[in-house]
Amino acid sequence: MTVTYLPVPGSDLPPTTPAFDVEQILASIDTMAAQRPVAAQIVSVANSDDTSAKALALILAGDVALASRVMKLANSAYFGMRGRVASLQFAVTVVGFTTVRTMATVALANLDDESRLPEDFWESTTSLALAASTLAPRFGERPQDALCLGLLAQMGAALLHHNDPEGYAEIVAAEPTFTGRRAAEVRRYGLSSLRLTSVALEQWGFPHSMTLPLKSVDDYTSMEGGLLRGAFEVASRLTTEDYEPVPIVRLTCGQLREDDLVPILDQVRADADELRRAMLGETPDDPEADPEDWIV
Repeated sequence: MTVTYLPVPGSDLPPTTPAFDVEQILASIDTMAAQRPVAAQIVSVANSDDTSAKALALILAGDVALASRVMKLANSAYFGMRGRVASLQFAVTVVGFTTVRTMATVALANLDDESRLPEDFWESTTSLALAASTLAPRFGERPQDALCLGLLAQMGAALLHHNDPEGYAEIVAAEPTFTGRRAAEVRRYGLSSLRLTSVALEQWGFPHSMTLPLKSVDDYTSMEGGLLRGAFEVASRLTTEDYEPVPIVRLTCGQLREDDLVPILDQVRADADELRRAMLGETPDDPEADPEDWIV
C-alpha cells in the first residue's frame, strides 16, 4: 500500500495522517478470493436459506486444507466431540454454518499464513475468541456466534499489516494494548482495524449482529460492545506483558465483576492453543485421510 501523508489543517506541522483507501484494501481481498475459490464460494452460499449441510460439505471438500481445519475444529474439546466426527457433513452440522463461513473468511483473508500477520496474532485472537464465547451467555448471545466474532475481530489488523507491513509493525511495537493500537491505527490510517473488519464483513454479507459490536467497542456506554470489550480485556490479561487491568465492571456495563473472571481466564488459558492449532490446521489427527472419505 502506498501511504500518502496529508497536511494537518490550520497547522505548520508536517503531515501526520495518511490517506487510506478502504476500497483498495477490499479490492485486495477480492484478489485473494480469486486464489481461494472454494473459500469464496463458501462465504457466498453459507448464509443462504436453501444451503444444506450436505451441499456445504461437498463444496468444502474441494479445499483439502480448509476441510481439514473444519474437521479438526469439530473434533476439538471446544465442541465436545473429540474423535467422533468422521464426515464433513457431520462436521458442518457440529460447528454450524456460521463457523464454517468464518473459517472460510479466515482463509480468504490469508489469516492462516502466520508469516503475513502481526506478531502473536493467533495467540491473541484465539484468546479473544474463546473469551467471547465463554462470556456470551452473560450478554444473551450464542457462544458459537461469539466465537466467530472473536475469530474475525482482528481481521482488519491483518489486512492493514498485509498492505503496510513496516508501518503496522511500528504500531505493534509501540502500542502493546489493543486500545492503544486502535488509537494509533486511526492516527495513521484514518480508521481502526475493528472498523475495517466491520466494513469487510458488511461487504461479504455478514449479519448486522456481527458488525455492530465491532463498531460499538469503544463506546463504553454501549451494551452492544460490552461482550467484545470484555473479551478484549480477558485476552489482554492473558497475552500482554505487564498489562494494567481495566475494571471489568466498567467495560461490560455491569454485566461482569472481577470474581467472575477467574474461571474464565483459566478456561481460555487451557483451550487457546488447541483452538489455534485447529484454525491453522496444524498436526492433523490423520494426515493420510482421504477427503473423499469425509463425504458421508
